[in-house]
Amino acid sequence: MFYEAHDPRFERFVMFNAPVKRLATGFDWAEGPVWFGDANCLLFSDIPNNRIMRWSPDGLSVYRQPSNFANGNTRDREGRLISCQHGTRSVTRTEYDGSVTTLADSYQGKRLNSPNDVVVKSDGSIWFTDPHYGIMTDYEGYKADEELPRHVYRIDPDGSLEAVITDMMCPNGLAFSPDENRLYVADTGRMHSADPQHIMVFDMTSGRPTDGRVFHVIKPGCADGIRCDSDGNLWSSAGDGVHCIAPDGTLLGRILIPEVVSNFCFGGRAKHQLFITATTSLYSIILNRRGVQWP
Repeated sequence: MFYEAHDPRFERFVMFNAPVKRLATGFDWAEGPVWFGDANCLLFSDIPNNRIMRWSPDGLSVYRQPSNFANGNTRDREGRLISCQHGTRSVTRTEYDGSVTTLADSYQGKRLNSPNDVVVKSDGSIWFTDPHYGIMTDYEGYKADEELPRHVYRIDPDGSLEAVITDMMCPNGLAFSPDENRLYVADTGRMHSADPQHIMVFDMTSGRPTDGRVFHVIKPGCADGIRCDSDGNLWSSAGDGVHCIAPDGTLLGRILIPEVVSNFCFGGRAKHQLFITATTSLYSIILNRRGVQWP
């Protein structure tokens, strides 16, 4: 069985004749998938190999190399690629002509650590996490000292940058609820066993995250990439696959993957296909769910 149902509701989300498929393999740490519906393709990062890959039903190719050790990717409200780059310690935007614009690489005169994951809100603001994973070693970037605490930041449409969550250990994946009244942020710690590793939830009050509290603890492994479906269920990467969590924090079920999952996104014809980056491979499964994703 490719899934486990922990709640009867999850049985409606999966279909017995829609199995998990491995679409491609041979990567060192696949991450940051983003669906381009207008091009019928998926982009995702292969961080240690310093490249962004492109998958489509026609096959696999290299989209960009070098990628400055890109990690998380998303699209802005105009459909442009937004990327977190470990190598340049920056968040960038790929313009329509292929040129790359730096949106943020420093805060209050100090360099960012290694922007990790990124989402775009409906007002055009760009939210990203800035842990230190990309500068811990030379494996996924360039080893360097931290100059700033590990914050969650917001880039406003006018280009201004603000640290909006400043009390997490190592913020990682992040996602807004469909109505944008909640912001979920995964805290994966400093890779020490004693560190807290959980998903936090924040209420959005006047555009700012408030009242942060623990929402759910992933086991086995920890939450990395997270996404919401159109009904507000939160999906999270885990050590054994992808977990689905109800808005009240109840674990509904698990999709089992034979590698550690880093991230995933909804895509495909009706945003009902889950594309999963898991260590060395790219997987997918068709669900009876639709994701919240632009466009």
